Amino acid sequence: MDRTERFYKIELLLRSRGCVSFDALLSELAVSPATLKRDLQYLRGRMGAPIAYDRADNGYRFDAPAAGTGHTSKAVHHELPGMWFSERELHALLTMHQLMAGLDDDGVLARHLQPMMDRLQGLLGADETEARELVRRVKVIGTARRRVPSKHFELLGSALVQRKRVWLRYFKRSDRVTSEREVSPQRLVNYRNTWYLDAWCHASDGLRRFALDAIEAARALDTRAKSVALKDLEAELDAGYGIYGGAGSKVKWATLVFEADAAQWIANEEWHPQQKSRWLGDRRGEGRYELQVPYIDPTELMMDILRHGDSVRVVGDKALATAVARRLQKAAALYA
Repeated sequence: MDRTERFYKIELLLRSRGCVSFDALLSELAVSPATLKRDLQYLRGRMGAPIAYDRADNGYRFDAPAAGTGHTSKAVHHELPGMWFSERELHALLTMHQLMAGLDDDGVLARHLQPMMDRLQGLLGADETEARELVRRVKVIGTARRRVPSKHFELLGSALVQRKRVWLRYFKRSDRVTSEREVSPQRLVNYRNTWYLDAWCHASDGLRRFALDAIEAARALDTRAKSVALKDLEAELDAGYGIYGGAGSKVKWATLVFEADAAQWIANEEWHPQQKSRWLGDRRGEGRYELQVPYIDPTELMMDILRHGDSVRVVGDKALATAVARRLQKAAALYA
């Protein structure tokens, strides 16, 4: 480890253990006695760390404040300048790293963040055995995950950061046709274990959302990307339900009434950031539950309604209710 990492590690050890012997510091840092002495001297002289040698405990600790300073704690709180994390924050970051590794089968995000995570693990003092144990303690269970080629993810991520346009060969599932188009990447979205690219499509002259697993080929261009304000992007693509934004279409509202058996679960779920809800009946948690959500394209909303079977009913929206009823009838006919 380099000197800066050693400094943070020394501070972490003193703060977490209180008093640490010279030999223990040598063992943790894996440096020579001369190097450790220089590090301690630098921390005290140049970084203002109040590190003192405690003869009674034969170790180093943060020195207690002098009498009359108004401080009552036995040890001072000291941190090196710059980015710093507590031990719990380090654990949380390492845990989040494992969660991100589980989001994509190829581990693209985890691989790019691995160097930083290695340094954080070094600051925490975790050895390889502890690191493997941490990985085993975090499990991500995903279903219907769609693979995205690493080369496409990295290319689009780089183009997004560098504000460059991209050429795509894209398969549109709804029409079952393949087209070539030039786009300006605006945002990467991970939704239900699937990655999407929000981009300005120069062929259709509007904002579009592309599933990364449907991209057959991609190539970065030298042309500067068109910039779209985030508020305009959100207004255009986030107004509808789920991943079906329905750019340029009018937003409708669906009212769903859930029976008591499903209501206890639905009441704790967020179907849409702008949803409205209320309990129906006198006693909260024992009656039906009404949920109102905005939508443009009913495709995904219908899928979520259908998975609750006879525990939910669409009210007020005749067109949506009829469409759901037809799907239920067709499904029932398969088992007739």
